[in-house]
Amino acid sequence: MTTDAPSPRRNPHSHMWLMGVVGIAAGLALLVYVPSMRGVANSLLLLAGVHVVGGVVILSSLYVSGLRGLLRRWTGAEARAARGTEFDFGWGPGWMNGLAIAALVALAGAVVIEVAAPRAWPMAFLLVAAAMVFIVGNTIMRGFRRRDQVVLPMVDLLSSDEDLVLDAGCGTGRTTIALGRILKRGRVVGLDRFDAGYIDDGGRTLLDRNLRIAGLSDQVAIETGDLTAMPFEDGCFDAVVSTHVYDHLGDQKARALAETLRVLKPGGRFLMAVWTPGWSMFAVANVLSLFLTSKAAWRGLAEAAGFELLDEGVFNNVWFVLMAKPRA
Repeated sequence: MTTDAPSPRRNPHSHMWLMGVVGIAAGLALLVYVPSMRGVANSLLLLAGVHVVGGVVILSSLYVSGLRGLLRRWTGAEARAARGTEFDFGWGPGWMNGLAIAALVALAGAVVIEVAAPRAWPMAFLLVAAAMVFIVGNTIMRGFRRRDQVVLPMVDLLSSDEDLVLDAGCGTGRTTIALGRILKRGRVVGLDRFDAGYIDDGGRTLLDRNLRIAGLSDQVAIETGDLTAMPFEDGCFDAVVSTHVYDHLGDQKARALAETLRVLKPGGRFLMAVWTPGWSMFAVANVLSLFLTSKAAWRGLAEAAGFELLDEGVFNNVWFVLMAKPRA
């Protein structure tokens, strides 16, 4: 089956520079404008506090938006990491600690409002509430780096221990490593474009490193390609699994699901885990989480593609659904 070349997609996570600009602006406000406010200028402790917070915010913003890469190269940190023995899934400090910095700014703003404009206490209250949400979201984000989250839900995915399984959007290998724990004699094919702006080096180098550490290098084949036009024959995989990927495809979700159905054998199963609207994702993405595809919409897309829905649930704060390609 021949597929048309996919249209270019904008990387939804390519806005780290914007986060850096916002952080620098917030830090400058704390360093320059806030100290001039009545009440703040009269308190030595508060004056020192906003300067410290402003400095931390500016330095953190500069670090995550560009300085980190330079410092890692200058200090040899990249070379040391390549020789390490711990998994590295490429999520840099901007994604792991960005919400914590936002919480710090919100708390500083709440204190300033209480001191300089006590009558505006409702705004201070809202900032404290926002800071608490940011802290919860930061905790969830940091969990993505933890080794004990390199798991998959217990579902009836495989037909045998010798299956050929596609990891669709393998990234740096979290899901591939989880598959390796249960697929002892089978093989995995990892497919990705390796161009994610939020993963160090796009993920390809880190994937090789993680597979080596996990002892899976000989069990996994890597292919570079797009989920909307997979470079595989019809019906060549016993199963497909994908986590944190299909929710990034924008208006190409239906096409990717159709491609997934195409490369599955009749009766083959597809385990997909995606972000959907809910309290956990609200803590991570706030109002942006409201624009995520809902569970009901995902079910509709899967059924329209031709899948049969078998099971669903939640693990590691994301929703999963197990579906199958009909046998006839």
